[in-house]
Amino acid sequence: MRVRYLLFLMLLVVISSCTKDDDVIGTTATLKADSAKRFVSVSSPASRLALSGTLTFKIKDSTYTFNAANDSVALVNVFLDNKKYYGLTAINKAHTMSFGISSPGYAAAKITDTIAGSQFLLNNAGQSGLEYTLSRSTALPDMGKLIITQYAQDSVLARGTFVTYLSNDGLSTSPFYKVTGSFNLKIK
Repeated sequence: MRVRYLLFLMLLVVISSCTKDDDVIGTTATLKADSAKRFVSVSSPASRLALSGTLTFKIKDSTYTFNAANDSVALVNVFLDNKKYYGLTAINKAHTMSFGISSPGYAAAKITDTIAGSQFLLNNAGQSGLEYTLSRSTALPDMGKLIITQYAQDSVLARGTFVTYLSNDGLSTSPFYKVTGSFNLKIK
C-alpha cells in the first residue's frame, strides 16, 4: 500500500500537466506554461523535470522509450512518513503509457540503491490496458537496483541504469519479468 502511494505521488508530479509547449523558450517562460514543471519546482528543490534526454526500458520482448523533449520525465525526491525516497517518473504525451521507479534515500551521483517501488501502465486505444507493479516473488534475491552515475552536473539532471522485476498483479506467487533500463536526462 505504501509503495503504491509513493508511486502515485511520483506520477502525480508528472500527470499534473503532461503537455510541453513547443513554442515556449527559456526556463521561466516554460515554467509558467507547464504546470508539471511548476509543481515539481515547488514540491522539492531537488525535484526536476527533464527538458531533453531519454528514459528507456525493456520488459519481455518490448522496448519503451520516453523522450523528455516531448514526454514528461522527472527525477523526484519525496518525503513520506519521515523517510526519503527518490525516483524517476514518466508519462508519454499521448497519456497512454507511464512508468515510475523509486529507491529509498536521496538522489546523488555515483550511488547504487535498492528498489522501493516500480510501476508500468500501458493503455493503447482499442486494447485492454496492461499494469505491471513491483514483484513480491519470494524467488527473487532482491527487488533490483537503481544506479545513478551522474547527477546535477552541468546540464545533466541524471544519468544511470536500473534493473527491477515487475509482475501483472504483484502477488508473491505471480510470474515476474525482468526490466532493464537506462536514463540520460538533461535540464538544458
